[in-house]
Amino acid sequence: MSGIDALDARLIELYTAEPRIGVLEASRRLGVARGTVQARLDRLARDGVTRGFGPEIDPAALGYDVTAFITLQLRQGSGHDPVASRLARIPEVIEAHTITGPGDMLCRVVARSNRDLQRVIDQIVAADGVERASSVISLAAQIRHRTLPLVFAAVSMAAPSARRGQGPL
Repeated sequence: MSGIDALDARLIELYTAEPRIGVLEASRRLGVARGTVQARLDRLARDGVTRGFGPEIDPAALGYDVTAFITLQLRQGSGHDPVASRLARIPEVIEAHTITGPGDMLCRVVARSNRDLQRVIDQIVAADGVERASSVISLAAQIRHRTLPLVFAAVSMAAPSARRGQGPL
């Protein structure tokens, strides 16, 4: 990837704030041609910088009020990919990462209640290859999942003067 510039960052910022905005309106707000916006969006998608503009779902709004992080120890030789495939069949597992440290995999899960969390943990532990699970319950999200600060950090690292004079939209 060739990197992003200040216009790319402003475009990502705009679409992060308003994912349903049209290309024509985005071009008007950014002060660039419609074709420029479309070409930038296409390049950002092609390069894997953006992965879509779908809605961001809040699990709590769907009744999943409990968030927990579960560290898994896997049976030696079971492999991470087959376990991840099995975990992907459990709707409440919303992320899974292979990790370093005392565990082998870290999962972020949601549940409707603490009792329901036990059901989810039981499903996870029942997955072939999972040997042991240790969980912690999130009491409050202090910083929600975010990537926009990385966008501006990438721009400033690439060209420190690229963002000068261009504040947030």
